[in-house]
Amino acid sequence: MREFWVFVRKEFYHILRDRRTMMILLIMPVVMIILFGFALTTEVRNVNIGVLASEPDHAVEQILNRLDASEYFTVKERLDSPDDIDRKFRGRELDMVIAFGDHFSEKVFDPEGAAMQLVVDATNASMAQSYTAYASAIVAQYQQDMQPGAGRKGIVPNVVLMYNPQMKSSYNFVPGIMGLTLMLICALMTSIAIVKEKETGTMEVLLVSPLRPIHIIIAKMIPYFTVSCVNLLTILLLSIFVLKVPVAGSMVALCVVSLIYIIIALSLGLLVSTLVDQQIIAMLFSSMLLMVPTILLCGMIFPVESMPEILQYFSHLLPPKWYIMAVRKLMIAGLPVSFIWKEIVILIVMAVLLITISLRKFNNRLE
Repeated sequence: MREFWVFVRKEFYHILRDRRTMMILLIMPVVMIILFGFALTTEVRNVNIGVLASEPDHAVEQILNRLDASEYFTVKERLDSPDDIDRKFRGRELDMVIAFGDHFSEKVFDPEGAAMQLVVDATNASMAQSYTAYASAIVAQYQQDMQPGAGRKGIVPNVVLMYNPQMKSSYNFVPGIMGLTLMLICALMTSIAIVKEKETGTMEVLLVSPLRPIHIIIAKMIPYFTVSCVNLLTILLLSIFVLKVPVAGSMVALCVVSLIYIIIALSLGLLVSTLVDQQIIAMLFSSMLLMVPTILLCGMIFPVESMPEILQYFSHLLPPKWYIMAVRKLMIAGLPVSFIWKEIVILIVMAVLLITISLRKFNNRLE
């Protein structure tokens, strides 16, 4: 029995001495609980709404006050004309616009009811449904409070869905799937390929060649960049012809943004390869550290706006968030390049930083 406890103690020593194992065992559960606890939510919060009303109206103000007082909506601004709606949606300034008809207060008590329109940005179909459901419930509660037991028609909101009138969920998921697939495949391919060279000892053989280490790394990445471009083409073809998600905007701009994103993913794979020495660890690093944040924190499934502020700030550091935003604007909303310059600049800066850090760290590791 004494020998048994000696082996148990030895295993404890192995775990305590391995800092990476200790981090995985102790820190990972905390991180996962926090991420899943706060990010996994289908509730909508911080929905920015605009108001279109032709004249000051008491009933309109009461409804807006109720919307603004809720935890879901924020009355952002008043619009001057219906032409402003599309511009505000394109600039991602508003999520929904509420348009009130003329003489709204008077017509609320008419048999025909008052005219009210909910215009929603439906690029995210599930969120658009939640917006309209929550707003309609608040309006219905207002009407019940004002006219308890009344049998009149009252207020019946007319819902208008922009950019995705059929409410196809694929319009929302395809950009996210593109971001996740390209990130995982590109980073995984690069990290595993380079770690394999170190595992088999062939990296040292490559280093005795006339080429500089940085040229060797670039030469190894070019084939994976080419394969990634083929993957991008395959994903686009499947999205367009199988999932029936059209590219409403510029295909050239979409490809350029995707190529920048591929470079970022390859650089992340190179960075992972400098941190580990085994293929299985490289696979776990690339999968867990890239897949989980992409799914939870980048707006692929759950709205970033509904998360706590600290997670929203953290999501700004993740390349998939900006790529998914750019793809949605180009593919679904059909916006011109001038509306995605912010995402392009951020992705370019991230690409330059990651390439510089990865190459320097890898070069230092080789030397």
